Amino acid sequence: MHASSRDKMRRFVDQHLGHRREQALVVHDLGSQDVNGSYRDLFDAPRWRYVGMDMVAGDNVDLVLRTPYAWREVASNSVDVVISGQALEHVRYVWITLLEVARILKPGGVCCLIAPSSGPEHRYPVDCWRFYPDGMDTLARFAQLDVLEVSTQWAPEGYADGSDAWQDSVLIGR
Repeated sequence: MHASSRDKMRRFVDQHLGHRREQALVVHDLGSQDVNGSYRDLFDAPRWRYVGMDMVAGDNVDLVLRTPYAWREVASNSVDVVISGQALEHVRYVWITLLEVARILKPGGVCCLIAPSSGPEHRYPVDCWRFYPDGMDTLARFAQLDVLEVSTQWAPEGYADGSDAWQDSVLIGR
């Protein structure tokens, strides 16, 4: 994960969850394998339970999903927060995955999905998509999520690790 993605997730936590640090929350991270960083420490409030989900076992993976399109391992309406960063571009049928995000969220639950709008191809194992604000909005509406916020980092912000190149889009939905 690159620095700009981490900063965007940190802003989500501060703005949308900061007032809930004393509440018990279940947080599921889709695509959590620590390839080059993790969001886990951003969700370390004492009463929060972070669950890393991915398609393969590895560092920062608590739950291995059998398929990205039917998460039988996770009950409907059981999760307070679903996050994902730098994973959706690797999902062939991302709209079906968004239906699963909506299915597992509790009523009033919130999601934060971060994915690139630009950048070079990087297969892991495939690289299918780039996301603009209208695309993120459309995916949320398809999954019947209320869109709280959609943005794309169009301008460089000076990240030393080169992460400006990804021009990440962010969807925050309920």
